[in-house]
Amino acid sequence: MLHAQRSALRAAIGPLQATAMVVGTIIGASIFVQPSMVTGAVPSVAGIIVVWLLAGLITLGGSLIAAELAAALPSTGGVYVYLARAFSPAFGFLWGWAMFWTMHTGIIAAIAMVFARYLGVLVPMNDVALRFVAAGAVIVLSVVNYVGVRQGSGLQTALTIAKVAAIAIVVIAAFVLGPRVSVPPHPAASASARGFLLAIAAGLFAFGGWHMVTYAAGETIRPERTIPRALVLGTVTVTLCYVLLNAAYLHVLPMARVAGSSRIAADAADAVLGRGGAALMAALVVVSTFGALSGIVLAGPRAYLAMAQDGLLFRRLGEVHPRYLTPHRAIVLQAVWACLLVLTGTYGVLVARVIYTEWVFFALMAIGLMTLRRRADFRPAFRAPLGAALPLAFAAAALLVAVNQIAAAPVESLTGLLLVLLGWPVFVLWSRRTATRTEFVANAD
Repeated sequence: MLHAQRSALRAAIGPLQATAMVVGTIIGASIFVQPSMVTGAVPSVAGIIVVWLLAGLITLGGSLIAAELAAALPSTGGVYVYLARAFSPAFGFLWGWAMFWTMHTGIIAAIAMVFARYLGVLVPMNDVALRFVAAGAVIVLSVVNYVGVRQGSGLQTALTIAKVAAIAIVVIAAFVLGPRVSVPPHPAASASARGFLLAIAAGLFAFGGWHMVTYAAGETIRPERTIPRALVLGTVTVTLCYVLLNAAYLHVLPMARVAGSSRIAADAADAVLGRGGAALMAALVVVSTFGALSGIVLAGPRAYLAMAQDGLLFRRLGEVHPRYLTPHRAIVLQAVWACLLVLTGTYGVLVARVIYTEWVFFALMAIGLMTLRRRADFRPAFRAPLGAALPLAFAAAALLVAVNQIAAAPVESLTGLLLVLLGWPVFVLWSRRTATRTEFVANAD
C-alpha cells in the first residue's frame, strides 16, 4: 500500500533551521510555568538536577533512534513512515489518526491558548477574546506555512534564536542579580522510587516534540545527515537550557516556593527584578509559545500528506501546491480542526487523555528500529550507538511512562487509549474500500 514515490516538496530546511525546529518545538511554556511536579516529587537540589538530566538523556536516546530511522528512511512523514515500514500500514495509520484528532491538533490548540493567556497578561482580554486570539495565532502560522516551507522554517529559526537568547539572559540575571537562597545541607524528605519516576515522567513531557523535525524530511537538505545532527544538537541544547533554568529558579527561590508555584518563571523574575518582572516573563512565554506553535503547525501536515499519498487518507490531501510546493490542503484541514478545538474548549480533555499514548508509539518505534536492522535493504547513513541496548532501554522507559500514567489515572488513560484504537476499524474499512476501488479499476482496464 505504501507508495515508493511522493510528490515533490521544496527542500529548503538546512542544518540551522532543522536544529531550530527541534529546540523551538520542545521549549514551549512548561519549563516557564510548572517545574513544580519535579520539585515536589524530588525535594533536593541534586535530585532535581539529576531528574532533568535523566529526562534529557532519555530524550536523547529517542532522538538517536529517530536519527537512525531518518538516515535510512528520509521521507516526508517521520514517525508515520517508520511505524508503517517496520510493522504495517495499520500502525502508521493509528499514529496519524491519533495525531490529527487529538495528539497533534490538541497540542496546537493547548499551546495556542497558553500563548493567548500570557498575551492577556500584557493586553487584558476576556475569555472569548482569548479564544479568538488563540485561533488567530493558529491561522497566522498556518498561512505562513501555506505560502512556503522557507518562510515557515525561517520564522521558526528567528523565534528560536530569540527564545534561547532570552533564556540565557534570565539565567545570567538570576545568578548575577538575584538573591541567593540558602539550601539546607540535607533535604527535609527523601524521594520515593514512585516519586522519582513521576518526576522523570513530568520532565519527559516537558521535552515533548523532539521527533517533529522528522516529519519534514522531504523538505530538508540532505535529510539523512541534517536530521540526525539536528536531533542530537537540539536535544543537548534543550537539556542544557532546562538544567540551567531550574538551577536559576532554585538559586533565587526557596524549594517550597518552587514546588508550589504554577508560574515559576514569573515568581523568579519578581524575586530578581521586583514587581514588574512577571510582565517580562509573560513576554518571554508569549515568544516561546509562538515559536513552539510555529514548529508544530509546520510539522503535522507533512504526516497527513504522506498518509494521503500512501492511500490512507483522501487523495486530495496528498496534493502539493503547484506554486508554493507545500501540503496546502493538509495545512488548511489541520488549522480548521485545531481552531474548532480552541473555540469549543474540548482540547484540554482530549490531550490529557491521549497524550501519554504517544509514548506507546515511541516504544514501538524503538522496537521497529531493531526489526528494520535485520533487513538487507536497511542501510542508514547514521547509526545510533550501543547496538540493541539503546532501543531496548528507550522502549522500556517509554512504556514505563505510559504504564505510570495509566496507574495514576486509569479511567482517563484507558478512555484515551480507546480513542486511539477507534482508528483500527476505520483503517480496516478504508483498506477494504481502497482494495475494492483498485480491483474495479484493474478489471475496467
